[in-house]
Amino acid sequence: MRRFLITGLGNPGSEYSETRHNIGFKVLDSLAKESGISFSSSRYGDLAELSLKGRKLFLLKPNTYMNLSGKAVRFHLNTLKLTPQELLVVTDELALPYGKLRLKSKGSDGGHNGLKSLIAELSTSDFPRLRFGISNEFQKGRQVDYVLGLWDETELKDLPQHIQKCSDCIKSFALEGISNAMNTYNSK
Repeated sequence: MRRFLITGLGNPGSEYSETRHNIGFKVLDSLAKESGISFSSSRYGDLAELSLKGRKLFLLKPNTYMNLSGKAVRFHLNTLKLTPQELLVVTDELALPYGKLRLKSKGSDGGHNGLKSLIAELSTSDFPRLRFGISNEFQKGRQVDYVLGLWDETELKDLPQHIQKCSDCIKSFALEGISNAMNTYNSK
C-alpha cells in the first residue's frame, strides 16, 4: 500500500484559524470532513488517517507554528518511515493569483518561512509542494498583516470551491502520481 504524509501548513490557535496563512489547515480540515475522518492530537500536531483506494494518507496539521513546521514534518516522516518524496506540503503562496494552484515536485522556499523550516530540517528541497494562491494585494510593507489577515468577502464567496479543487488535487497526487496531477491542476 502506498503511503503519503500530507502536511497543511498553518499556525495553531483560534486567532489564526481564518487567516490566509492557514489555508493548509483549511484544506486538510475540508478533506477530513469530506472523508468522514477526524484529527486527533499527536506529537507536534494533529493527525488523521485517510484510506483512499489502496493508498494511506496521513494528514498532518503541525502545532509548532509556521516557522518551525519542519520539526513536526521531520518527526512524522521518520515515525512513519516515509521519504521526503512521499510528502506533500500544502501552503499559501503570495506569488499566485487568488485560488490558483501550483503543484511542484521540488523547489526553493520562495521566501515562505514554513517551507524554509522544512528545507532546513529535511536537508533537502526535493519534496512535493502544493501552493495555494492568496495573491499579493497588499500595500508595501503590509505583507505580514495581509498574510495573517482574514479573507475578504469576495474571497470567502469563492473559497469553498478553491478548497475543493485543492482537495481534489491532493487525491489526484496520491492516486495518479504527481505528473498527472500537475498536468490537470497547474493549468486550471
